[in-house]
Amino acid sequence: MAVQTKSLTLEEGGFAAFLVLLALVCILIAAKAVDGVMQFHAAIGAVFSVLGIYLIFRGYSNRPAGPIPQEIDGRPNYQYGPIKFGILAAVFWGVAGFLIGDYVAFELAFPALNLDLPWTNFGRLRPLHTSAVIFAFGGNVLLATSLYVVQRTNRTRVFGTVAPWFVILGYNAFIVIAGTGYLLGATHGKEYAEPEWYSDLWLTVVWVMYLLVYLGTLIKRKESHIYVANWFYLSFIVTIAMLHLGNNVSLPVSVFGSKSYIAWSGVQDAMTQWWYGHNAVGFFLTAGFLGLMYYFIPKRAGRPVYSYRLSIVHF
Repeated sequence: MAVQTKSLTLEEGGFAAFLVLLALVCILIAAKAVDGVMQFHAAIGAVFSVLGIYLIFRGYSNRPAGPIPQEIDGRPNYQYGPIKFGILAAVFWGVAGFLIGDYVAFELAFPALNLDLPWTNFGRLRPLHTSAVIFAFGGNVLLATSLYVVQRTNRTRVFGTVAPWFVILGYNAFIVIAGTGYLLGATHGKEYAEPEWYSDLWLTVVWVMYLLVYLGTLIKRKESHIYVANWFYLSFIVTIAMLHLGNNVSLPVSVFGSKSYIAWSGVQDAMTQWWYGHNAVGFFLTAGFLGLMYYFIPKRAGRPVYSYRLSIVHF
C-alpha cells in the first residue's frame, strides 16, 4: 500500500501567505507610525498574524495526510472547533462587557471613579461597554451559532478548514483592536461605529470570508430545502456588510496614522449614521438572533416549529 505524502492544501498555503504579507505590512506600519495608537495596533496586528501562521502550521502537522473526510460512517463530520472557541469568547466578552457597564454606572453616581485618567473616564468606557456587549458578546454568539446551525440543518461539514477559524479568530482580533482603540481615544465618535479606518478595513476582510464560508456550506448542502433559520442568518450577514461599507467610508490622514475623516459631512453624515444605527439594531440584534431562535427553541422543546409557513411569512 502506497504511503500518502502530506502537503499544504491551497487553503492552508493561501491563508499562510496572506498572514505573512499582513505581518510584514504591520511591522512596516509600526516602524513608520506617526502616532502611538497606530504603532500599538500595528504591533498587535503583527503578533496576531504570526500567531495565525503558527496555528496553520500546527494544524497541518497534526492532521493526517489526505483530505479531511466529509463523512464518517455515513454521518457528517461536523467541524465544531471554531464554534466552541466562539462560545467561550462570547462568555468572556459578555462578562467583561457587563462588568464595564456596572463600573460606568457607578461612575455616574460617584464621579471620582473616573480617576482623572483618560482611559477610565465615562466618555471612553461607555462605548467600550456598549460595543463589548453588542459586538463582542453578541457577535461571537451569532458567528458561532450560525456556523453550527448551517452545518446541522444542511447535514454537511462547514466549508473550508482554515477559513472558519479565520472568521472566528479574525473577528476577535478586530474586537481587541477596536476595544483598545476606545480606551486610547482613537475612534470616529459615531455610535455603534466607533472603530477607526484600519479596524473597519480588517472587519471587512473577515466579514467577506464569513459570507463565503456560509454560502459555500449552503452550496454543498445535503438537504434540498434551506431551513428558515439560514435565511435569517444570511440576511444578517449580507445586510450588516452593506451597512458597514456604507457608513464607514473614511479617508485616513496617513496610512501610517490612526486618524481618519468620514467621507460624508453634516446632515448627510447624520442620515447615513442613523440609517446604519437603526438597521444595525434591526439586523444584528434582531435578524441574527431570530435565526438562532428558529433552530434552538424547537430543539430544546423537542418539537417542530408551530407553523413553518408562518415562519416563512415572518422572514
